[in-house]
Amino acid sequence: MAAQSTDTMTIRLSSSVKDKLTELAQHTRRSKSFLASEAIADYVDRELTIVGSIQRGLEDMKAGRVTPHDEVMTEIDEIIAQSESGRKAG
Repeated sequence: MAAQSTDTMTIRLSSSVKDKLTELAQHTRRSKSFLASEAIADYVDRELTIVGSIQRGLEDMKAGRVTPHDEVMTEIDEIIAQSESGRKAG
């Protein structure tokens, strides 16, 4: 597997976060830099997924690909009622 290129970035951490990072690095025998890089990568991936989902939702809304709230709630109420009646019969 080819090595990924990396860049250096300077960030500011509170003393308490830095202390916790140091403790975690000691427990896991990983460098603080490695752990911080992994945490940032995970955060960025998660946030980009959320932003992408929001963008798709906004595009769906603009294109009219939505279901009115009242219609969804009526369907949910029907599903709940069917589930409750099924429990009473058994």
